[in-house]
Amino acid sequence: MFSEAAEAAAAVARLLDANRAALAALGERLRAAPPAVVVTCARGSSDHAATYGKYLIETLLGVPVASAAPSVSSVYAAPMAPGTALVIAVSQSGRSPDLLATVTAYRDAGAHVVAFVNDEASPLAEMADTMIALKAGPEKSVAATKSYICALAAFAALTAAWSANAALAEAIDALPTLLSRAFEADWTSVVDSLADANNLFVIGRGYGYGIAQEAALKLKETCALHAEAFSAAEVRHGPMAIVNDGFPVIAFATSDTAGDGVRDAAAEFRARGAVLCLADAKADGASAPAAFTAHPAIEPILMIQSFYRMANSLSLRRGLDPDAPRHLSKVTKTV
Repeated sequence: MFSEAAEAAAAVARLLDANRAALAALGERLRAAPPAVVVTCARGSSDHAATYGKYLIETLLGVPVASAAPSVSSVYAAPMAPGTALVIAVSQSGRSPDLLATVTAYRDAGAHVVAFVNDEASPLAEMADTMIALKAGPEKSVAATKSYICALAAFAALTAAWSANAALAEAIDALPTLLSRAFEADWTSVVDSLADANNLFVIGRGYGYGIAQEAALKLKETCALHAEAFSAAEVRHGPMAIVNDGFPVIAFATSDTAGDGVRDAAAEFRARGAVLCLADAKADGASAPAAFTAHPAIEPILMIQSFYRMANSLSLRRGLDPDAPRHLSKVTKTV
């Protein structure tokens, strides 16, 4: 897990170099004939990347984004109404039966299918109208790291190409360099704080919500630690009642107004005596746990990269093997 996460910067550089022409063509196509809706299809870490993509597309393009429920096609075999949706399927392996059934149903109904996929010889890659190769390379650790970061980068690059947003495109070009810096961030104090924890919340908002989901999943997978992800707004609707003295909270705060909401919630939790670990994009530097201020849309990618190093260390501290979590396998084929 450690070595694969460390490869994320090089993997993102490969992704950007390999897909420039395909992304430019897709962006031109979408500007010429904008879809009424975008549907994402993914599970696990890939679905958390899709959450990030949802916020990017809806805030920068105004097109609504919905997450497909794969069982609608794979279990219920429900017919799909004809339409011109853009379907973005995200998968490391590109082989899960329920994902393939969903993509097939949408494609047969007239959708344009885009696949963000690491296995370029997979069934998903073959059925896509536009295939964006994640270029993460082999990933042996059960916990996805570099492939997840590449999926985030693919969503950012697609959104930049579609919206013709020069500032975002420039920020994405800087990602490989920034990811290398982010991986050096020191989260030792967080490892110390969570070494004996049993439960915690992970909060984010807007662009940062998808990485809160991902961080909570990784803590379950690699650290056998019960972690729940909430938006900084949703956590106020009941869940925050259990946040009191000694309760651990990890918070991801981007430098935009959504991050301000996270900082406000974090301040309230700290006042209650919570054990707060705040990754704050406004606290530039390499201290624990700091993130690097950049374009707000790419700050979450840098935050999760630095988090992965901490999760690996925390797993080892808790006497576990981060590369081989109990009861899990690398490729999960759900029906």
